[in-house]
Order: sequence, then structure tokens, then C-alpha cells
Amino acid sequence: MTARVDRQGALASVLDRANLTRAEVGTRYPLFADPSDGRWTTTGRGSWTGGFWAGLLWLRARSTGAAEDQAAASSCTARLAPWAGADTATRGLILWYGTALSGDDGEAAALRRRAARACLESWDPDLGVVPWGSALGGPRLLARVDGVPGMVQLLAAAGGHGVAAAGSHLHRHLDLGLGVGAGGELLRPAWGFDEVTGWRPCADPPSGWSRGRAWLLLAVADALNRPEAADWRPERLRTAVERLLAEGDVLAGPIVPPAEETRPEGPPDTSAAAITAVALLKLSRLGGPEAPVFARRAGAVLDHLISAHVSEGGGGRPAGMLLDGCYDAGRGTAVGHELVWGDFFLALGLAAVGGLVDVSDV
Repeated sequence: MTARVDRQGALASVLDRANLTRAEVGTRYPLFADPSDGRWTTTGRGSWTGGFWAGLLWLRARSTGAAEDQAAASSCTARLAPWAGADTATRGLILWYGTALSGDDGEAAALRRRAARACLESWDPDLGVVPWGSALGGPRLLARVDGVPGMVQLLAAAGGHGVAAAGSHLHRHLDLGLGVGAGGELLRPAWGFDEVTGWRPCADPPSGWSRGRAWLLLAVADALNRPEAADWRPERLRTAVERLLAEGDVLAGPIVPPAEETRPEGPPDTSAAAITAVALLKLSRLGGPEAPVFARRAGAVLDHLISAHVSEGGGGRPAGMLLDGCYDAGRGTAVGHELVWGDFFLALGLAAVGGLVDVSDV
């Protein structure tokens, strides 16, 4: 059996798992599932992960072509509409990934446009970012790396000065998190702003948060694949890619990193690996001498996840679960579970290498 057949079978298994999940959760949104039996912890509104559930349903609809699957994906996306005006930078995660695979679904496209305009209205030119916001609780004036993926695309799509706002949002996070051009320590994934002291690093999430690095690598790869990339200082973005790849030993280190790289004995996070695989696939689309290296590493990550971390079913556990994800290591929340965004990025990566989607468009 070839690696391609294995990948196709794994994609089918993950998308069949999504169909079972849909039957289980109804109109709620899955967050993480117990590794022993696959039972989901859910939320009514979707939280910051709702777009990944919608995106997974869109992938299933694209794979099967079934009207029932199309309707389910469309309905799920429509229920995300209240997030368009919510005060949170995670609207990028929710409303970009929840709509980017929707094809010619007019309602999803309209929701994406509305979210784009609302995000642009939230951009703070003095801070240079769309603030993290208050919708999920905690301080509002934060800059967190998980507020960058998807947000750059939404801002750029808003028209007017949206392209400039998108570049500002991305580069301010690079300034803070990496200090690109000045060297420094591990990625600082979260910063708070105070009018007296200015930007200060936050302790949570901690430096060495592997998903933080994956999110930022994804955001930079997205930006370099956009038609507006020439307006966003592409050479600096490439420098950021080099720094992120080197700092995490992404191309030669462990395929599945620990959730917190300062605690190598701690739980792993397969979702960070899946996000990284998609980012590498996006980088490979840029061409250049490193493109084959990025593509091979992405393929190796996907193959490892398939062979070592996707459930085969049996013993009361469904097939197609991407196991060993870590929701929050510091709080001990779902530290060895199936995570809905892990499933999504694994499926997206497999769909991309199998030709079902153009990863540059998502």
C-alpha cells in the first residue's frame, strides 16, 4: 500500500469521524474528546474553536459532494454569525477557517465579509493590532499569537485600509513575540498593554508554547501566500520563518513537540504538529530551493500522525480520532485528548496533499 493510499484512507477516516461527531453534538460545537471513548465536551456557541468544526464539515462536504453534508456545513457556519461583532481577535480563527472552504455558499461569503469589516473597525492604529478583546474573558488589551491566523486574511479582505491594518497586525505580533531583527529568547506568545508601562510580556501562555509557534508560523505562511504579500515587507516575513523554524527545530526535531517546550517531559501536542504541517505546505507553495524540504517535512509529519496518533477504532473508541492533543498543559485541561482543531488541520493537510483543496486558499 502506498503512502498516498494511506493518506486517502486516513482522510476518509477523519471525515467519517466528523460525521459521527455531528450526530453526537447536534447544534453544539465540539471542543475536545475523551481518548478512551471519543465522547465530546461541547459548547453552545463554539468559543474560539467553532470555525474549525465548521471547516471540518466543509471538508467533508467537499469530499463527499453530498447535499446533506453541504447543508450541515452551511448551517454550522451560519450559527457562527454572532461572533462577527464580538470583541475578540479570535474572530480570525472562527470566521476565516469557518468560511474559507465554503465554496460558492453565499451566506458564508456574506458572513466573512461582515466579519472582515467588523475586524477592521476593531483595529487600533495606536496599538497596531486588533486587540485580543474581552469576549472570552480576561484583560482586553492583549496581543496573542493565536489572534493572528485568519485575522490577517480578514483584515486584508475588508477593503479600504484593511491591507495596511493586516500588515500592522502581523508585524506588531512579530515585533513583540520574536523581536525579529534583534535576536532574543523563546517566542513570547502573549503581551499586555498598559498606558504607563507600554507592552509587557504575559506569563500565560508561557514561552515555549509549541502551539504558539505553530500559530505564528501559520500566520506568516498565510501572509506570504496572499496577493498582498508585497505590501507586507516579505523579506522580514521570510526572516521570521527562518527564526521560527530554527527556534523550534521544526525541520529536524521531534515531529510531535511537547505542549510546552521548556517542559520536555510534559504532554505532547499533536495539534501543534498538524498546524505546523499545514504551515509547511503553505510555505512549500512559495517555490524556491527550500520548497521540497518543506513539502517533505510536512508529509513526514502527516504520515507520523496517521501511523502513530490516529485511532483505528475498536474497544469502544471510534476510528479517525487524532489523539494526544493538549488543550492546556498548565491547567491540566484535556492533556491527552482529541481536539477539534487538531482534527481540522490534519484533515486539511491530508486534503491538500491529496489534491482535494488548494492549501494556499484556506
